[in-house]
Order: sequence, then structure tokens, then C-alpha cells
Amino acid sequence: MTARGPAMRDVARLAGVSHQTVSRVLNGHPNVREQTRIRVRAAITELGYRPNGAARALVTGRSQVMGVVALNTTLYGPASLLSAFELAAADAGFAVSVGSVRSLDRRSIVEAVERHLAHRVAGIVVIAPVESAGEALECLPTDVPLVTVDGDPGRPVPLVTVDQVEGARLATRHLLDAGHRTVWHVSGPGDWFDSAGRIEGWRAALRSAGAEVPPVLQADWSAASGYRSGQMLARMPGVTAVFTANDHLALGVLRALHEHGRRVPQEVSVVGFDDVPEAAYFIPPLTTVRPDFDAVAEASLALLLTQIESGTDRTLRQTVAPTLITRESVAPPPG
Repeated sequence: MTARGPAMRDVARLAGVSHQTVSRVLNGHPNVREQTRIRVRAAITELGYRPNGAARALVTGRSQVMGVVALNTTLYGPASLLSAFELAAADAGFAVSVGSVRSLDRRSIVEAVERHLAHRVAGIVVIAPVESAGEALECLPTDVPLVTVDGDPGRPVPLVTVDQVEGARLATRHLLDAGHRTVWHVSGPGDWFDSAGRIEGWRAALRSAGAEVPPVLQADWSAASGYRSGQMLARMPGVTAVFTANDHLALGVLRALHEHGRRVPQEVSVVGFDDVPEAAYFIPPLTTVRPDFDAVAEASLALLLTQIESGTDRTLRQTVAPTLITRESVAPPPG
């Protein structure tokens, strides 16, 4: 006869807690004291206990798997959010199943969610930064624990998002405080909520300062698109400050300014958004806005766990503040 492995009651006995407390720790429930959580984790490690996911799925009707619906993209923001959520879920004892879609439209999202539900996932995260995702989210079952990330704040769906407006304010205010009379903006695609929020924050900062609001130069998220906008800006002698909607756009702008002999930051200051790992190695090192992707992932997981424990609540919202990272691409305007 094969000896049985350690059971949850063995963990509870060693940690000096109840069976229910061990279950809460395994499920990442937020209402557990940190010292208790540490004691339970230590008992799990000492005993070599492994949760029986199959048995738990039979009891609860759900697996220890979180489903994610995400755009199939290498863009830094969505990719970083997905990676951060996978790590946060793993820390809470959940695996992650990713349903990548080519387009965030109604049909693609609904089909991806249905595939997750067929596998009885515990909850679902939809990374939904574009307008086309909004209608689909309202069509999903209301009894499923679900959170959207960087989605439409106007939709009645649980949401966690970076404060795009505040991030753009920080960037624009930093350039104005350096002495620039106004700030030009190279935006992302028009159907992205990130783009809209960053335009809103940029405009708000300029208007608050009584500064002129230049026309938006709309681009996509690529360095090539930033380069094309930079070619235009480089030919305008009055341009002394540029805020771009992401760091790849900033990279393209820097290249265009260099080709036209416009020195950065001596003649033109540039600020980006995202703080990609390469930003510190641009020439010059790029001042940028850093979203806290780890905090977004942890907040998303916490909202899912709250819904799992207490039932779905479509009023849950959380906004995560970004941070301005100052480097060498900003200086006072010439003269």
C-alpha cells in the first residue's frame, strides 16, 4: 500500500490554525493576517504538501486556474501586464490560462471567455485597452468573477487601470516646470483608452498653466511612427518640448531630432511613457512615466478573489498611480 501524502488537515495541525484558514491562504484570500500566512506557508513547505487541484475543482466547481483574455501583441504595456498577472497568480496558488486573440472585438472576446468557462476557471481577466472591447464585456455572464484591465471606465464592469491622466499630467508639468512655454504631444492610436487618458492629462496640465495647447500629432505605438512625427516637429523652430504617449514613440522622435541637428535636451526636451527597460540607455537617457504593472496585477487578482469569496460585484474599481522617472532628456529651453 502506498503511503498517503500530507493532507490539508496536517498543514492546519502543524501551523496551529483551522482547516478553513489553510484554504484561505491557498486561495490567496486577502483577509488573513500576514503572520498567519507565513506560518501556514512554512508548514506547507515543511510537509511538502501539494493542493489537490482536481479534488478542489470537484468541491468548488472551479479549478485553481485563472483565465486571461489578451491581445496577441508584443507591445510593452499589455505584455508587461500579462507577465505581472501570471506571477501574482502563481504567488496565490493559481495557474494562468491565456486566451490570445488577434482582435479585441465582440466575437473574439466572447469565444475566448467561453473557452475559459468550459475549463471551469476560477475567474477571468480581460486586458481590454481598446474601444472595440467595450460592447463584448457587457455581453458576458454576470455571475462569473471578472476584472478588466485598462478598460473603459464608463462600462459597468470591475476595472483596474493605470491612472493615465495623472501620468500625462506629471510628464507635462515636469516640462512646464523646466521653463517651456508649451508642450507638443505625439499620441498613440485613437481607439486606445491609454491614448485618450494621456491626451486628457496633457491638455489639462497645459490649460491649468495657461499655456497654449498645440494640435495632437496622432501616431501608433511604434518608433517608426514617432520618427515620422519627429520629422515634422524637428522642422518647427518653436518646438522646445515634446511628450510622447510611449517610449518607442520617443525613440523615433529622438532619431528625427538628431538627424535635423536639434540637440536633446539643449534645444528640445523629450518625455516618454512606460519606462521600457531600454529607456535608461537611449541617447540621452529618457525621462519617462513608469506605470506600476505589478500593482495593477495584484489589484486585479485581489478583485477576482473578492468576487470568488463573496459573489460578483460589478462596482469594484481601482486606479493605480504611475511615477515620473527623471533622467537626462529634459532641460530648460534655449535662451
